[in-house]
Amino acid sequence: MAAITAAKVKELREMTGAGMMDCKKALSETDGDMDKAVEFLKKSGAAKMEKKASRIAAEGICRIACDGNRAVVAEVNSETDFVAKNELFQEFVQKVADTALASGLKGGAGGEDVEALLEKDGLKELLVEKTSTIGEKLSVRRFEEVQGDVIATYIHGGGRIGVLVSASGASGDNVKEALNNVAMQVAAMNPEFCQESDMSSDELAKEKEITIDSALNDPATLPKPILMKLIDKAVNEKQWSDEDIAIYEEKKSNMNYLFNFLSDEAPKKLAELAMADKDNILSDKVFNGLVQGRISKHHKEICLMDQVYVKAEDGKQSVAKYLESVDKGLKIEKFIRFEVGEGMEKKEEDYAAEVQKQVEAARKG
Repeated sequence: MAAITAAKVKELREMTGAGMMDCKKALSETDGDMDKAVEFLKKSGAAKMEKKASRIAAEGICRIACDGNRAVVAEVNSETDFVAKNELFQEFVQKVADTALASGLKGGAGGEDVEALLEKDGLKELLVEKTSTIGEKLSVRRFEEVQGDVIATYIHGGGRIGVLVSASGASGDNVKEALNNVAMQVAAMNPEFCQESDMSSDELAKEKEITIDSALNDPATLPKPILMKLIDKAVNEKQWSDEDIAIYEEKKSNMNYLFNFLSDEAPKKLAELAMADKDNILSDKVFNGLVQGRISKHHKEICLMDQVYVKAEDGKQSVAKYLESVDKGLKIEKFIRFEVGEGMEKKEEDYAAEVQKQVEAARKG
């Protein structure tokens, strides 16, 4: 078994928001595999997945270049926020975006084609020059292109977020305005997909698996008939402590508050029983309705077309319905959202240690 270090526990905790012991257990259960540990925490319900898996830690800005039916967004990183506000740095980032647009390279969110881009129009030499002039390490991280009949671009927070949206099937000022609104929606709500059909069968299957296991690990939210069967088993087979059984007998006339009085071990035991009886529970229509409802709710968060339009007057209209009200032929082809530093972690500086190191070096000198 791989060694579970404090550093790995800390990293997992910062990624997920889960408790220290939950993180340690997840890493132990998955032999130190970080990706599997994240999935383990999702299924157990211990992780508070508040979009911390993409912590913003690196500095820099995004810039956009657009030419008719083509547009590119580029991200360039610096070491400090101070440099990100530097005019020389901002001009360089715009040069990167302009060069990417002219190059014909498609790029990608994973940094595809960056090396090829740096070979264009003296960009590599300019990067060296700007690094020397500004005095910090600069890095062209990524760029990506969209094409479409109509394109909207949006920069938020001085360049912290850059968004491109392309569409087809309609044109005109009203369509352009609608796409601008959608671009702001993408910036604010950070969808992962345009629509459910963009999700692969593997992604859909994994989402369903996680939703099922998450539900089974949160017994208080299970349909009452299923919950009562689990409780009866825990009581009749003495899988609960005598104290928890006594509390249940006293409080069972009002189940709404039962879990407020039980020990922490009681719901954990119910979750174990639920997971053990998973196959039978999956045959329950009510449970499957609960799972599908949670999946649908999740899609309203991660799929752009299913999200509630942020400017909806009734607070209910979806982005899809909003676009349909503008022009029934209007179709979003693609969107790109870059947020500076997402997926990266900035080096933590220990200034006191650095000063002490310099003092000791001076003494030795």
